[in-house]
Amino acid sequence: MGAGEAGGSSGLPDGLVAVVKRDCPTCVTVVPVLAELAALGCSVYTQDDPDFPFEGAIDDTGLEVSWALGVETVPTLLRLESGKETGRVAGWHRGRWEALAGASGLGGGLPDQRPGCGSLTADPEIAALLSLRHRSGTLSARRVELGPLEDELEAMWARGWTDGLPVVPPTEARVLAMLDGTARRPDEVVAVVPPNLVPVTVEKVAINAVMAGCRPEYLPVVLALVEASCTDAFNLHGVLATTFSVGPVAIVNGPAAKAVGINSGVNLLGQGCRANSTIGRALQLVVRNVGGGRPGEVDRATFGNPAKTGLCFAEDEEGSPWEPLAEARGAPAGASAVTVFAGGGVRMVTDQKARTPEALVETFARHVGPGDALLVVSPDHGRLFRDAGWSRSDLASALEALAPRPAAMCNDLLIAYAGGRAGLFSAVMEGWLAGPSGSVPVTVEVRQ
Repeated sequence: MGAGEAGGSSGLPDGLVAVVKRDCPTCVTVVPVLAELAALGCSVYTQDDPDFPFEGAIDDTGLEVSWALGVETVPTLLRLESGKETGRVAGWHRGRWEALAGASGLGGGLPDQRPGCGSLTADPEIAALLSLRHRSGTLSARRVELGPLEDELEAMWARGWTDGLPVVPPTEARVLAMLDGTARRPDEVVAVVPPNLVPVTVEKVAINAVMAGCRPEYLPVVLALVEASCTDAFNLHGVLATTFSVGPVAIVNGPAAKAVGINSGVNLLGQGCRANSTIGRALQLVVRNVGGGRPGEVDRATFGNPAKTGLCFAEDEEGSPWEPLAEARGAPAGASAVTVFAGGGVRMVTDQKARTPEALVETFARHVGPGDALLVVSPDHGRLFRDAGWSRSDLASALEALAPRPAAMCNDLLIAYAGGRAGLFSAVMEGWLAGPSGSVPVTVEVRQ
């Protein structure tokens, strides 16, 4: 924390403040200096021992003052004026301490400088507890108290909060850590969630992201996915209520996909990658726990498919012969974005004989059909289009010529590039109705 950042939250009087701990050789070394500064009105706080060898040391073993001042190293000397921090020195440095204190000749006989030690507030376990203590009051969700003999996982299942798989208990500490993944306010309304049209805040999304098993850095992607899925164009209510077996499929583009480790390669539609497995699941838990979209109630799918548990993958932008899918759909170049598509089950497309783009398109057309669809082109198949100089729009036009599509669906053939780098296979996911009565793919930028 730099000068001026402490603000008036510490409640300390103006003047010099020193923070030390007994378990720090440098802090013990500067005891004579602290005595000199005491004559200038310096207040000395000890983090670990009320009997620190300085007469007048103030007990801060609860670390309230150290936390409020953002102390990361001891000893730390700082000055407060009008409730604001105006200067700080970490560790012992005679010249800098003299300048801050407005004194000369401090610590005669001591070395000119010595490094300090880590503050107790920087200890990971203690920092987590302090964060919980000072921030838990910022959460608006009520805590559900469980009986002493209740198993947490079974209790959450019994209350209907899960999708059939175990969920992570959303404790205050976990939710606060999740909220650290975004700069957005916890009380900001992200979307209105169908089918019950309930507003969902960043905090509520964070709670469900914890339950889904997400890491904090995934939260911005989850928030964008919730935003995209709850638009009128995507028609999440219809996606839930239809007896056709579709669910939200998330395709992630941009730096965020790589930063959080979303798989775009081998087994990208399967298990094994935490980001892929939990981001789409977080959306589905929001729909279930906030929006009330539950199987057998509003959710009327005849069969369902894995996308109803959660399906998320990234495009392989580095290997792709085309611009990113999100950019092709209007997102700024280089932006992180999520595209959501109402997709049915995954159908594999096998063609190990085609040697030209035209021949491969004929195979694709037999699987894509006349409706809206998501076609995921693998690197081995994509090589034919790269070598021939075909653009994504060239491929889409060729497919539409072979599989005529209603006008309402012409813009809803999504073509992504992803998959393992060995295997002459691609994948198709059939979509639901396009247009006003169905679902239209939606792309939303990821905001940190």
